[in-house]
Amino acid sequence: MTEQPFATQRRHTLFFLDQIRDFSPVFLDTEVDATAIVAGRERARRAGERRSVVSYVVHAAADVLRKHPEANAAIQGRLDPVVATYDTVAAKVTLDKTLDGRRVVLATVIPRLENASLADVQAHLDRAIEADPDTAEEFAGIRALRRLPWQVALDRFREAAGLLDRRPAVTGTFSVTSLGHRAIDGFHSVGGTTITLGVGRIADRPVVRDGAIGIAPVMRLSMAFDHRVIDGAEGADVLTEIKDALEAFDERPVRAQAVRGGARDLTEPARRPLREPAGADHLRHR
Repeated sequence: MTEQPFATQRRHTLFFLDQIRDFSPVFLDTEVDATAIVAGRERARRAGERRSVVSYVVHAAADVLRKHPEANAAIQGRLDPVVATYDTVAAKVTLDKTLDGRRVVLATVIPRLENASLADVQAHLDRAIEADPDTAEEFAGIRALRRLPWQVALDRFREAAGLLDRRPAVTGTFSVTSLGHRAIDGFHSVGGTTITLGVGRIADRPVVRDGAIGIAPVMRLSMAFDHRVIDGAEGADVLTEIKDALEAFDERPVRAQAVRGGARDLTEPARRPLREPAGADHLRHR
């Protein structure tokens, strides 16, 4: 047996787990017919653009949470708790990164999703994926925690995470985490927000449409919600509406998407047949 000090590269993860001990999670899951997602990704690929599965989930969930302010919220306190609801929607997305030679989980927060297009979401994720944790400004706070004495770092982390008015910027108002780049069908995670979505892989599976059995790409989507903030019926509504939005995103006109030199209106592609291949890389958004 060998013993060694806890890796400072993962100190933020330990602090985060300490912070969420008060959560009262309830776990739900559903299956999403990912035909529309696969078709949209293929259309984007042919146009020379990239669309990750996570970007669709973030975009769809943001639209749903705009309509469910009780779930787009955060709680603080035990004996005399306070619940804050937010007029902005922000997603915390976990990332599989390497910090000073150690594999770690980091996160990026995508702000102001109530005004963001699918292209905006993808652009933010692409920047976060390319950012080097050892040098990027976005991860400067994580690096700073490593340099501080243990107790001082923990106190700083608790202080930042405990301010309700800063939650949208620091932790987001909901979380998305994906293990779908590997052979993981489903999992549950508590991301420190009232709603956390877990994204599994897309795999071809038997489905029934209009009484006929066929093959379609299917994705398992899980959700953990904090029972202190919302109840099961509200949670079920949120997850069902996200599922519906993902399966029918092509039927909704996409908001004007910012492009260099101006803006354009895009409409997502029509639904593909049952045998659309899965093509399910999640671009390592964890």
